Amino acid sequence: MGKTKEKNELLEWAKAIGIAFIFGFGIRFFLFTPIVVDGASMMPTFENGDRVVVDKISPKLMKYERFDVIVFEAKENTNYIKRIIGISGDRIAYENDELFINGERYEEPYLEEYKKALIDNGTLTGDFTLEENLGELTVPDGYFFVLGDNRRNSKDSRDPSVGFVSMDKVLGTAKVVFYPMDNLKFIK
Repeated sequence: MGKTKEKNELLEWAKAIGIAFIFGFGIRFFLFTPIVVDGASMMPTFENGDRVVVDKISPKLMKYERFDVIVFEAKENTNYIKRIIGISGDRIAYENDELFINGERYEEPYLEEYKKALIDNGTLTGDFTLEENLGELTVPDGYFFVLGDNRRNSKDSRDPSVGFVSMDKVLGTAKVVFYPMDNLKFIK
């Protein structure tokens, strides 16, 4: 009887571990996934090497909003992390380091720290319009216009090789930096 009890206990442990593995895989694959930030295009919001949690489920329940930080598939096996600046139908322009959406000036408080740190007292974001960069007056239906927070060092929608980002290519929103611990923060 002792050996049967040990076998049953071992079987129960194996089941529990198997269920935990399946549950963990499901959460990682369908709900949340960690990514590593590669590069400086989102500084100061994200540093190179930061580990970020990508929320895959919330955007499916709600709409993406202007200024959300998203992760999207830029090319096969290459994901970018950028901030949504323009949504479908928006006219985007930058003038004298100020953002204009549909003719209205918008504040970008997440850039203030970076603007103050500029040594050359120049602009962080050079002047442009959608029409100049991408040949469109507005962001097309089903697409986003995205920018990195490090505007001087970001390959983003201003570059025709990236261009507008299809909503179908978005993996989710970046909400939390969880590593390294001294960079731990929630993203607004």
